[in-house]
Amino acid sequence: MNDPGVRVVTGPIRYPVMPFVVLVAILFVPVVALTALLVWSDGQADEHRAALAASPDEAATPRLPSSSAAPKLTTGLLSYRRMPSQMATAGDDNRLSDAMNELAAFIDERSCLSVSVDGRPVTAHNADVPVIPASVHKLFVAAVALEVLGADHVFTTSVAAPPAVDGVVDGDLVLIGGGDPLLVTDDYPTEGDRYPEFNTTSLNGLADAVAAAGITTVRGSVLGDGSRFDDEFVIPSWGPDVAYIEAGPYDALVVNDGRVVGRSGRQRDPNDAAAREFARLLGQRGIRISGGVGVGATDPAQPVLASVESQPLSAVLAEMLTTSDNDTAEMLLKELGVADSGAGSVAGGLAVVDRTLRGWAVPMEGVRLVDASGLSSDNRVTCAALLAVLQRVEGGPVVAGLPVAGRTGTLADQFVGTAVEGRLTAKTGTLGNPPVDLDPPAVKSLAGYFVTTSGSTIEYVMILNGPDIADPEKYAPYWLAFGDRLVAYPSGPDPSSVGPR
Repeated sequence: MNDPGVRVVTGPIRYPVMPFVVLVAILFVPVVALTALLVWSDGQADEHRAALAASPDEAATPRLPSSSAAPKLTTGLLSYRRMPSQMATAGDDNRLSDAMNELAAFIDERSCLSVSVDGRPVTAHNADVPVIPASVHKLFVAAVALEVLGADHVFTTSVAAPPAVDGVVDGDLVLIGGGDPLLVTDDYPTEGDRYPEFNTTSLNGLADAVAAAGITTVRGSVLGDGSRFDDEFVIPSWGPDVAYIEAGPYDALVVNDGRVVGRSGRQRDPNDAAAREFARLLGQRGIRISGGVGVGATDPAQPVLASVESQPLSAVLAEMLTTSDNDTAEMLLKELGVADSGAGSVAGGLAVVDRTLRGWAVPMEGVRLVDASGLSSDNRVTCAALLAVLQRVEGGPVVAGLPVAGRTGTLADQFVGTAVEGRLTAKTGTLGNPPVDLDPPAVKSLAGYFVTTSGSTIEYVMILNGPDIADPEKYAPYWLAFGDRLVAYPSGPDPSSVGPR
C-alpha cells in the first residue's frame, strides 16, 4: 500500500530546461561584448591611420621601423646565443683549464698548482696537498699586516736621555727600537747586496737631531734597546746556511740588517750592532761618548730627545715583497704580536696570522706556519690557501709591491724576452736545501697575477717541491710553459660572434 504523501515516479526522470538556458545566456553576453569592443577598436585604429595619412605634419610623426630596417632574429629564446659573454668566458676558461692540466701532468705528488680567473676557479692540481712554500709564504704576513696594522702604519725609532746640561748628558743615551725593519745609515756600503733595500729610514736624521739639541758629550754609554720584541734573533729551524747569513739577527732595533761599518758579516746581537752604528754617526757630528756602547732597556722616566718615523707600511711591504726581505717579514710578524697582545714574539704573531686567515675563510687544513719569511723547511701551505689570500688582497698594496717579470726585484732576470715580460707579477720562492738526494726537497714557487688582453686577471699559485727543482734547468721549463698558457688567454671567439642571429 502506497504512502499518500509520497509520489512514485515510474517513467524516465526529466530535468527542467530553464536553468540551462539561463547559464548559456550568462556566458554568451561577455563574448558578444568582447567582440563588439574589438570591432570598435579596429575602427578607431583605421580612423587614426587615415588621419595620420592626411596630416601635413606626417614627416614629423614618429613611425616604427619597417621590417626591412630591423631584420627579425631567428635565435631561439633558450639558445646559448642569448648569453654570448657568458658562453665566450666559459669557453676561454675551459681551454685555459685544459692547457694547465697538460702542464700539471708533469707535476709530481709533492707539488701543487691552482689557477682562477677573476676569482672563478679554473684548475687545481694537488691544491689541498701541504707543500713547502719557500718565500711565497711572505704573502700571508703581508696580507695580515695590512689588515691588522693598516697601510698607513709607521714604525718610530727614538732616542731617550737625561736632560743635557751645557751640552752634557750625565748618563746613558738610549736608541729605542720601534720595529722599523728598514733602518739604515746613509753611508753603509750596499753595492754587494743582490737586492739592496729601498723605502728605507735614515738613522742619520736621528743623529742630526741629537746634535741639533746642542749635545756635545754623553758621559754614559750609547745603548741599543730592542725590548719591544723578545730576544729570539733567528728561527730555530733555520739551517746553518740560513741563520745570520740569509736572515737574522733581527729585533725591534736593527740597523743595516745587523751589520756594522768596519766589521764583516751580520753581528750576533742586532741591538749592539745598532748602538755601534749610532755612536759612529754621533762621533761624526763631534759628540763624545765616554762609556762606549752596549745593550739595555730604557728607563721609562727618561724623556725622549728625538724620533724618526718609517715610511708607511704599504711602502715597507713593497720593499719586502720586491726584494723578498726576510728580516722585514720576521719583524712584521712580531709587530703583529705586539699589536694584538703586547707579545712581540713569533708565537704571538703567528696566532694573529692564523686567526685572521681563518676569519677570511681561507682553507687552513694542512697549513703549518713556523716563520714569516718561508726560510724554514718546516712550513707547510697549500695552493688552495695561497690562492684564497691572493683573491682576498687583489687590487691593494700587496699587488702593487710584487716583482714584475723581467723588470724588478726577484723577477728582474726571469721571463726576459717572453710575452709575459712586464705583465706578470708574482712573489717568488726558492730553497736549495742540499744535499739534493735527501729530504727536505728543494723548492721553487711562483704566486701572483697576470692581466690578460681582455682585462681579466688570472690569479695563480705554482709550488714545485723536488730534489733539485731550484736548479734553473729544472724549473725554467715549467715557468716558461706556464707563461705561454697565461698569454694564450682568452683564446676563443669574441662574444659578438656568438650572439643572437
